[in-house]
Amino acid sequence: MPNLVFILMIAGGVLSLIFFIFTFVAVKNRKIIGSTVSLLAALLFLALAALAGTITVATKGYVALTHEETAATVTTTPMGGKVFLANFEFPDGRKASFRLAGDAIYVDAHILKWKPLVNILGLHTTYELDRVAGRYMDIEEEVKNTRTVFLLAEKKPVNMFDLRTRFAFLEPFLDAEYGSAVFVELKKPAKFEVKVSTTGLLIREIES
Repeated sequence: MPNLVFILMIAGGVLSLIFFIFTFVAVKNRKIIGSTVSLLAALLFLALAALAGTITVATKGYVALTHEETAATVTTTPMGGKVFLANFEFPDGRKASFRLAGDAIYVDAHILKWKPLVNILGLHTTYELDRVAGRYMDIEEEVKNTRTVFLLAEKKPVNMFDLRTRFAFLEPFLDAEYGSAVFVELKKPAKFEVKVSTTGLLIREIES
């Protein structure tokens, strides 16, 4: 999370506390105008701190994206009967394994592209892998057979992608109205790199 947003959250909280103290003092001294002004200022800074805090929580798990980079390395092992094991290794060292059904592995992600207006705050294009699933190449099998879908994203109380679609006031700051997905058919044990760029996801097979 960019330092400036965190600083805004802390500064807003501190200033809000200070003005609440001023409000209490003004009320105690029966200063109506002074207490009203202090209360309004306290609420304003509290709202600023709350907004900065919400952005901090909502973008937790998102990774800053400035060029093409590896989002995950995936090793797949067929287990027979159109079932395969997908072992994920993420850049931060985290690992996860998923038993998937289908002919192909499917991965999607959320891409958050901040508008230039807020780039000065250090908020740039970010991404977060969202789901992994097994995918059947035949549409009839996709409809009739077992579906396997797992969450890759980190669970959090609020998600910036969801906030953007729910609250119109974020529209001038953030373009979060799209996702990106990629899939590749599996015919043998293989190792892939899931890459993400400013244009979306791509997947490349690499030497084991």
